[in-house]
Amino acid sequence: MKILVIGDVVGAPGLQYLQRRLRALRGQYGVDFTVVNGENAAGVGITPRQADQIFAAGADVVTLGNHVWNKRQIAPYLEDNRYILRPANLAPQLPGEGWGIYEAAGRRILLMNLIGRCEMPFGPDNPFLAADRIFKQASGDYDLALCEIHAAATSEKLAMGFYLDGRCAAVYGTHTHVQTADARINPKGCGYITDIGMTGPIWSVLGVDPAQSVAMFRGDLTEYFQTAPGPCALGGALFTVDPQAGRCTSVTPIYDAEPGGC
Repeated sequence: MKILVIGDVVGAPGLQYLQRRLRALRGQYGVDFTVVNGENAAGVGITPRQADQIFAAGADVVTLGNHVWNKRQIAPYLEDNRYILRPANLAPQLPGEGWGIYEAAGRRILLMNLIGRCEMPFGPDNPFLAADRIFKQASGDYDLALCEIHAAATSEKLAMGFYLDGRCAAVYGTHTHVQTADARINPKGCGYITDIGMTGPIWSVLGVDPAQSVAMFRGDLTEYFQTAPGPCALGGALFTVDPQAGRCTSVTPIYDAEPGGC
């Protein structure tokens, strides 16, 4: 079974590139199930229209992160659509769900969306304990499990990969927008990569116009960040999973760049 996960879609350029390339990549790799992180589709946050566009581009499930509430109009959409997930370890009274069980290629896939606590601007619940609760609530009514951990600290993501090894077929990180070079299979069969990267402008600082980012680090007065112009790339990872064993057999980082990029 082939599972494709796509990193943070940034702004209109990232969304447009996803629309141009995702279905072709699904066909090229024979993908059965696709998860796209869309929390930066509006720069920060996502609107219902942008979520619809990501689904139309070929996503089976859309995940979110720390910018989930930057566009508050997404709140009722989260209540109405079980195929978009906000982090499960946010306050339970908030709109939406943080995990679900989805069918693909005749298999039931448990997907959980967690957010880290290190260096995050608010205090979510413990993601490790949240994962335990999700497994308990799911009651084994699935064939394989996946976990997206949206976190700033590489140590927190690595720890989650080991914590869920043997329980998840794949654990992968988002949020930092830079694809890491540590794709691997952990000892008990969990495919892992610390960050799958982003989908958006190549010549940017995490999707932002470099001049604005440099100005911020210089201490200059800056305006609202603008998405950088120029060629784009799609970042992600392809997990090949044995659905009967619930184990990963290979992890392949994906970096798909348009002409003029790198």
